[in-house]
Amino acid sequence: MTPAQLFDLSGRVVVITGGAGLLGVRHAEAVAGAGAIPVLVDLRLEAAQRRAAEIASRFGVAAVGLSADITRADAVEALREEVLRRFGQVDVLINNAANNPKQEDAGKGTEWSRLESFPLRQWEADLAVGLTGAFLCSRVLGAEMARRGRGVILNIASDLGIIAPDQRLYRRPGLAEDQQPVKPVTYSVVKTGLIGLTRYLATYWADRGVRVNALSPGGVHNNQPEDFVQRLSQLIPMGRMANLDELQGAVLFLCSDASSYMTGANLVLDGGRTCW
Repeated sequence: MTPAQLFDLSGRVVVITGGAGLLGVRHAEAVAGAGAIPVLVDLRLEAAQRRAAEIASRFGVAAVGLSADITRADAVEALREEVLRRFGQVDVLINNAANNPKQEDAGKGTEWSRLESFPLRQWEADLAVGLTGAFLCSRVLGAEMARRGRGVILNIASDLGIIAPDQRLYRRPGLAEDQQPVKPVTYSVVKTGLIGLTRYLATYWADRGVRVNALSPGGVHNNQPEDFVQRLSQLIPMGRMANLDELQGAVLFLCSDASSYMTGANLVLDGGRTCW
C-alpha cells in the first residue's frame, strides 16, 4: 500500500456527531477530501443539511445531514438504521458533539460558571451530550462495526482532559473573587471521561477489528477576545492558538489506515502546551 493509499477513505461512511458545529464541519471536510461519505448528525437538521450540501458540492461526495438526539438510545438506534438504509455500512464514528454553555443559558451574571454556583441542570445536560451521547453512539454504531469486523471510533477530547483549566485566563477586571468567571467543571469532566472511554472501548473491541482513539486539541481560534488569545498564547510554546484547519490532518490520520496499528491512544495537538 502506497502512502497515499494509507490515507484514502474512498467509499467509507463517517458519522460525525455535532456535525453542523464549528469543528464538526472541519472534520467532515477532512474525511470528504479523502473520498469518504460524511454523515453530519446534529439536532439542527436544517444546519446539518446545509453544511452537508456544501461539502457534497465542494468535494463530490454523497454527504448527508441528519438529525438525532444522541442522548436518547432510541434516537441513536434510529440513526443507525437510517445510515444503514442509505449506505449499507458504518465505517467511522467521530464523537464530536458537546455542549458549549454560555452565560445566557444558565442565568445572568458571571458567577453561574463557578463550582459553588454551577447549576445541576447544566451539569446533567453537559454530561448527557458529551459523555452519554458518546457512550450511546459508540455502543450502537460501534457494535455494528464490530459485527462487520472493521471500524474506527474517534473521540474528540481536549488538552483540558489532560491538564486543569488555568482559570486566570478567564478573569475580568473589577469583579469580586466570587463573581469571576471560570471554565465550567463539566468541560474537564467530559473531556477526561472521553479519554477513559477511549481506552475502555479500544480494549473491549480489540479482537473485533474496531480501533478507538482520542484527539486532544488545544485552543482553536474562534473570534475570542484579543486579550484572552494573548493570555492563552503565552501558555503555549508555539506562541499561538490553533487555526481551524490544523486539526484536519490528525483527524484524517486517525480515521484512516495510516493509523492501522494505533488504538487506545490519545493524540495531543496543543502547540506544546501540555509540555509546560
